[in-house]
Amino acid sequence: MIYTFCKTLLRIIYTILFRLEAVGRENIPKDGGVLLCSNHISNFDPPTVGIKIRRQVRFMAKSELFDVPVLGPIIKAVGAFPVKRGGVSKESIKTSLNILRGGEVLGIFPAGSRHNDGGIGKKGAASFALRSGATVVPTAIIGNYTPFRKMKVIYGAPVNLDEFKEDTSGDALERATEKIMSKINEMVKTGMPSK
Repeated sequence: MIYTFCKTLLRIIYTILFRLEAVGRENIPKDGGVLLCSNHISNFDPPTVGIKIRRQVRFMAKSELFDVPVLGPIIKAVGAFPVKRGGVSKESIKTSLNILRGGEVLGIFPAGSRHNDGGIGKKGAASFALRSGATVVPTAIIGNYTPFRKMKVIYGAPVNLDEFKEDTSGDALERATEKIMSKINEMVKTGMPSK
């Protein structure tokens, strides 16, 4: 399977080049829909989030990447799906919800792009979680991808969003998002999994 091959290859490269360490993998449920919500610091982040865990992680990717020779077919083969620049289409939202409702793992960056200028929007992660019933696992990437400097990816305890299930207002989504982001930020600061 292409995903397994690519994951194994990237795991070797990231372990050697970035000395990548994974902490808190036991916090990721072995089955059922899971939303890995991570901070976003580099284009290298998607593999960082996914290569050290057993389950396949799927990501949205900019639609233009699918047109790049060699890269396009590879990212499609590993389960990425396209999202158009400037906003997420209904089709991308539907695909994301189907992934989660189908018991798969979706990786997402709640703050949007690395420069906070797009992506799903801050409320998107909370909306996906509440609409799909997926488990939210806060994830923190620590380091700056300097070759041979240690990096760490941390998976925290699932975030309990039960208090927001009955209220789907924008305010509730905002508060749910703040709860997710606070767990991510806490792990970035402490270097330890959240509880």
